[in-house]
Amino acid sequence: MEKGELGYSKVWAIPKDIIAAGCRHTVGLNSDGTVTAVGDNKYGQCDVSGWKDMVAVAAGNVHMATNTGNAHTVGLKSDGTVAAVGWNKHDQCNVNGWRDIVAVAAGWRRTVGLKSDGTVVAVGRDHEGQCNVSGWGDMVAVAAGDWHTVGLKSNGRVTTVGNNRYGQCNVSGWSGIVAAAAGYLHTVGLKSDGTVVAAGLNKYGQCDVSGWRDMVAIAAGSYHTIGLKSDGTVKAVGWNERGQCNVSGWRDMVSIAAGCVHTLGVKSDGTVVAVGDNEYGQCDVSGWHGIQLPSN
Repeated sequence: MEKGELGYSKVWAIPKDIIAAGCRHTVGLNSDGTVTAVGDNKYGQCDVSGWKDMVAVAAGNVHMATNTGNAHTVGLKSDGTVAAVGWNKHDQCNVNGWRDIVAVAAGWRRTVGLKSDGTVVAVGRDHEGQCNVSGWGDMVAVAAGDWHTVGLKSNGRVTTVGNNRYGQCNVSGWSGIVAAAAGYLHTVGLKSDGTVVAAGLNKYGQCDVSGWRDMVAIAAGSYHTIGLKSDGTVKAVGWNERGQCNVSGWRDMVSIAAGCVHTLGVKSDGTVVAVGDNEYGQCDVSGWHGIQLPSN
């Protein structure tokens, strides 16, 4: 989610993600509605050069295992339709029939769409019930982890479906939430007062966010959590073996995203910075310019 779109206001604005991080690839929305991608393209997840009139992007994120790097990319068009490319073993790219979509999210082997009427649609793997969203209503945002899906309601409450082995779905007590993010096995919520809450696996300290203040956006990777502060700086907690949490020097940021083991930031001038794993070139974004800036 982007700085300034939800803020601390009670007036809801549907967030539009301008940058997205998969396990091994990165996607950016350009100011002219086209899309740029770098990184692993084994399944065509970076084949977005023909996309036009896009207003948001999402990237299928996965956990660390070496056999789970396959991913897909999703784009939301200005007319409320959706495009998808990449790995489609579980029909996660079968979104051609979707209409009236205002936000998209991509998890491991699935795609989630928020409709203008507050209902939610999902396609892809549903073995753990992560696509059981047909009964959802009054939603203003969605997020997708590996095996769980998160929905934020207009009243600031959070709903989840899917695997809850590590308590990542234990969010029923949350209130005053204005943004949500889902990692591999944890869930993060941004509160209207700029504080942050988290639930789920905390093996690497990825849920140690109780001291965070003045946050305006959050993102979750496999085992790390990122927070954007109102002053444009960024905080990070969790696993840092690949340097994905080395963001203390970042300044003038307006948007953030977290992949499996890499982290992205968009600056106010439309350029992009990245830290973390770059084995597949997913951090090769230094030449990117003209990324769409968040609406205020």
